[in-house]
Amino acid sequence: MRKLLQYTRTHPFLGGAIFFLIGVLFWGAFNTTLELTNNEAFCISCHEMRDNVYQEYQHSVHYKNRSGVRATCPDCHVPRPWPYMFLRKIMASNELLHHFRGVIDTRELFLARRQALAEHVWRTMAATDSRECRNCHHFAYMDPKDQRQSVAREHSTADAEGKTCIDCHKGIAHRLPESVLDAEHKRFKEQKVPCSRCHEGMARPPEEDWDGKF
Repeated sequence: MRKLLQYTRTHPFLGGAIFFLIGVLFWGAFNTTLELTNNEAFCISCHEMRDNVYQEYQHSVHYKNRSGVRATCPDCHVPRPWPYMFLRKIMASNELLHHFRGVIDTRELFLARRQALAEHVWRTMAATDSRECRNCHHFAYMDPKDQRQSVAREHSTADAEGKTCIDCHKGIAHRLPESVLDAEHKRFKEQKVPCSRCHEGMARPPEEDWDGKF
């Protein structure tokens, strides 16, 4: 390094070109490393994810659907803008620490912490206005004519009230924690929301038979 610095003093132009090339190589290697950690295979390389939430995701509409468009783990959990993505990678180092500590190393430990983990993700998504959801879903691009009347009404109300996707759409790709599910069932019952609102396989009552609240 000392010799290289001495050489750049006597040949400044060539020395600058060398340092520029080193910078490009370093940046390329850094970006490549980030991309290698930004795919579904990497996300499920630890058994905590592979054996728990990934199993649920495989039965969701984000994994397999009539259009063949799939939203993978990083599509929902890793920001696309580079500064936010880099910050998310830094925060993920904490997850690696918990992995090596075995904090959710068994199914029982995972279920015990499931609600806290879910609420952390929900808070993050709410704080970013469901930024990753809006990569594919956005009020401005929705056509109410192609939606059920109740759904179009709910989206219109949510847009007017400044709500974000995660306010209503929890448990889309992963199961809700049992305690949250019980609370939601109680709320839906009080608001007289029909079961078909969430359970698509069940018979749906006519629109005029319920007020569409969600």
